[in-house]
Amino acid sequence: MNKINDNYFGENMITGQLKKPDWLKIKYKREKSRDITEEILKELSLHTVCEEANCPNIGECFGRKTATFMISGKYCTRNCTFCNVQKNTPEPLDPDEPLHIAGAVKKMQLKYVVITSVTRDDLADGGAQHFANVIRAIKDTGLKVLIEVLIPDFKGDLDALSKVVNAVPDVINHNVETVPRLYLKVRPMAVYNRSLEVLSNVKLLSKKILTKSGIMVGLGEEEQEILEVFNDLRKADCDLLTIGQYLAPSRKHYPTIEYVHPDIFERYKKFAFEAGFKNVASAPLVRSSYLAEKMFEAEKSI
Repeated sequence: MNKINDNYFGENMITGQLKKPDWLKIKYKREKSRDITEEILKELSLHTVCEEANCPNIGECFGRKTATFMISGKYCTRNCTFCNVQKNTPEPLDPDEPLHIAGAVKKMQLKYVVITSVTRDDLADGGAQHFANVIRAIKDTGLKVLIEVLIPDFKGDLDALSKVVNAVPDVINHNVETVPRLYLKVRPMAVYNRSLEVLSNVKLLSKKILTKSGIMVGLGEEEQEILEVFNDLRKADCDLLTIGQYLAPSRKHYPTIEYVHPDIFERYKKFAFEAGFKNVASAPLVRSSYLAEKMFEAEKSI
């Protein structure tokens, strides 16, 4: 794979943009159900990572009346160079947000809901209690809804993590995102081993909750580094894995170094299953919460 040099990342870092291959070109027509989804989100003043992170699957997911809710505001306290979520002074938590999320779940008639958040290092517990409040608000609807949460690392605070675990979601996801060598450039305020500890600590606190993580490819990593991440995640007892193509949101973000061919994604999927994951989603357009309910259902049917 191509290597990135130290001077490549900067204000005008892309000297020659890679041409997007056919397998990354998305064709879809705008469904009326997408308008319904957008109306519900606007009515309840809710954010989605689909919109904030400029997800390539937004048309399909909104069309299926699904979305990944992003709680705790829209401003992040971290400076990850791959992410399109805005970095700014965070807003105060909205105490009504849990009820609004629960209302959206009812209106959208969701059977499986994914909740994520910006990273809130400004809060004592990183927003863990707010996650727990949202989970419990959804459960209080009395609907049979499966709940997956995609959480930040809470700075490794076990007490904060316990708040989320004690609310008993069905799946707790925390992404390692990339290989350790690239952390300083891609996730400069994160710690690879701390992310692994988050996943292992979930299992320490509860054996019943499935754990999940995700990694992007195309950032200049080597195959052996990817396989080492697989092994590290399995040592942390991670159950589910997503692997997707990194797409730079803009010229100011970390660049896409390579478009990885679908055949390589299949290769990674094979290696991941051999490493012991219960289920793996690996394809160019796979994202952390893309078709998350199908991953869960498939794992439960094994």
